[in-house]
Amino acid sequence: MRCVIIAGSPDTNISFIKRTVKESDFVICADRGYSFAKDAGIMPDVVVGDFDSCNEELQTECEVVRLNPKKDDTDTIHSIDIAFDRGYSDIVLLGALGGRLDHTYACICALEHIHLKGGKGVLLSENEYVEFLSVGEHIYSGYCGKTFSLFPFGCEKVCVSYVGAEYPLDKGCLNSSFPMGVSNIFNQNECKIRIYNGNAIIIINLSETLN
Repeated sequence: MRCVIIAGSPDTNISFIKRTVKESDFVICADRGYSFAKDAGIMPDVVVGDFDSCNEELQTECEVVRLNPKKDDTDTIHSIDIAFDRGYSDIVLLGALGGRLDHTYACICALEHIHLKGGKGVLLSENEYVEFLSVGEHIYSGYCGKTFSLFPFGCEKVCVSYVGAEYPLDKGCLNSSFPMGVSNIFNQNECKIRIYNGNAIIIINLSETLN
């Protein structure tokens, strides 16, 4: 069981949302995300927000959580906390990439928030897959030919090994001030990435195949 949170990026692809959300998903819409869900023909379980960007009339069948516009957390963070309160720790965020860069970055930060609460989160669009990686082994299957980039996140450096990548690493050190982890390529159907210390963000480009 997973929770899908639909955020409010103006670059959101309605067709992608329609293809991605499953009938079994628990769906939370963060503010303008409700408009995207409505356009996709999806009835959310909960709608959250201060509704400064949603002009749609809310359906009475939805549970609505209204937030004060003067608040410390974002609509998306509040939606994540609701997901955990309802027992969901597997969280997919849609409509969270593109548009304002500060909003996109805030959604990337939300991935660490999910991790610290004991869950697993991804940002997903038709073009990108974004995930927070902590210490341990992470296996990616079915991405052969796709580019990926990996950067330290919330730390000065990350020590990492790649197996199954065009440019392999063996306990290599990636520093936050020098983006050496950009534009690698999965060259096997299964790639193993091991983080030895530090944290990282991985961004997988889903829109093109390079080999």
